[in-house]
This record gives sequence, C-alpha cells and structure tokens, in this order.
Amino acid sequence: MGSLASALTALHMEFTDELTYMPGMAPRSANQAKFENGGMQVLSKEDIETLEHCRAMSKRGEGPPLIVAFDSFEGYTVEADGLIKDMTFIAEYTGDVDYIRNREHDDCDSMMTLLLATDPSKSLVICPDKRGNIARFINGINNHTLDGKKKQNLKCVRYSVNGECRVLLVATRDIAKGERLYYDYNGYEHEYPTHHFV
Repeated sequence: MGSLASALTALHMEFTDELTYMPGMAPRSANQAKFENGGMQVLSKEDIETLEHCRAMSKRGEGPPLIVAFDSFEGYTVEADGLIKDMTFIAEYTGDVDYIRNREHDDCDSMMTLLLATDPSKSLVICPDKRGNIARFINGINNHTLDGKKKQNLKCVRYSVNGECRVLLVATRDIAKGERLYYDYNGYEHEYPTHHFV
C-alpha cells in the first residue's frame, strides 16, 4: 500500500475507506437509498456479510494485489500486482459526500454518483478530492472506441446497504498481473466526457 500512500500524499489527500460526511456538505441522513429514482438494488444479507468481511480484511492491510502507478499519459493508474479473479471485490468508492448541486462547477475529475434522487435537490455525489482510497485512482474507459470498451475489467455497482447508498467496484473477468484496472465512468448517466481518454 506504499504506492497508494505516495499517490495520496502527492494529491494532498487523506486515506479513508468510508464515506465521509463533513460540515457544510450533505449530512449522513441525506444518504437514503429510498430516495433513488426508480429504486436501488438491495445488497443481500449474505453479500453484506461478505462486504464487511472484505472491509475487515482491508483494515488489516489484506486485499486484492494492487499498486498505484503514475503514467505520464494517463496520470495515476491502478494495476494488478498479481492475478485477480473474476467477481473479486476491488474497493468501495469513498470520499466526502455532497449534494450534486454544490458540485456543479467543481473541478474535481473523480466525482462519483452516489444517489440519483427523484427530487434532484437530494441527489448526491462522492467527492474524493480531499479524502478517498485506491478507487479514486482507477481509470475510466473511452466509451467512443471499441478498444476502450475492451479494456474494461471492472464494473461499478450501486447498492442499498442497510438503507444507505454505496458504490462498489468488482472485477468482471480475470485480471492478469501488470494489467491496468478500468471501468465505465458512464455506467449510469452517460454524462462524463470520455472521448479524450486513451
């Protein structure tokens, strides 16, 4: 995890494996999956137990073999440092939770949708500009090219976990050592411009 610590330090970020609720931003009480437009899939009891087991492992420094590397073309990237099997839980997307309306003119390039509420004023994003984890460094694919789509080896999924929205990244196939991790930034909204991505 030394490579992650170096990347966080370079960006003046603090590590957190939790969603954080800071004064002046959205309170934890705003993160309610029941506000999701059209509903949100609920993580089963067994899968919640698995998620909590993975989180406990992460606190002990155990998890998938990952390293953060800097590429002069793509910026920070995450690579497999060993074989990662299909359906492996990679990370939860973490950072400060805020209302989308507060971040409309924000220059953070790593915001993640947390909640798309029926009432847009209740929609939330995760902002890993000050606090976050390794998920912040995983790159997106170019949605406009076949080669870009072939790179995708992770899926971003949003679940209701005990009534709160959470965003999880999971491997969609076996990932070889040295392979970079990529997911589709436009899995839900198709609002993120990816035409300039490698």
